[in-house]
Amino acid sequence: MKTAIAKILTATAAAVVLAAATGCVSQSTFDAHVASADAAIKAAAADAAAAKASADAAAASASSAASNASSAQSTANQALQAAQASQSCCDATNEKIDRAFKKSMGK
Repeated sequence: MKTAIAKILTATAAAVVLAAATGCVSQSTFDAHVASADAAIKAAAADAAAAKASADAAAASASSAASNASSAQSTANQALQAAQASQSCCDATNEKIDRAFKKSMGK
């Protein structure tokens, strides 16, 4: 059991040494990675701002379209009321003509 633990500890120590040896980076390389990350963050922020502006413009356009649709519906309702009133008048006129015709035929 002690040899198994010793082998595990030896393998772990070797892995730590290998990771430490390959994980070391010079300051200039690190600074380059930081600068690259900063540039990516700034680009993402600019893209997000452009997307928000586009979304705001789309929302304003949708609001305007909804207002225009409401106005068109109101106009259509007024036209329907006028058409119904006109039909009612036409029906009344036809009734009068029919009564006058029947009255003249009865004489």
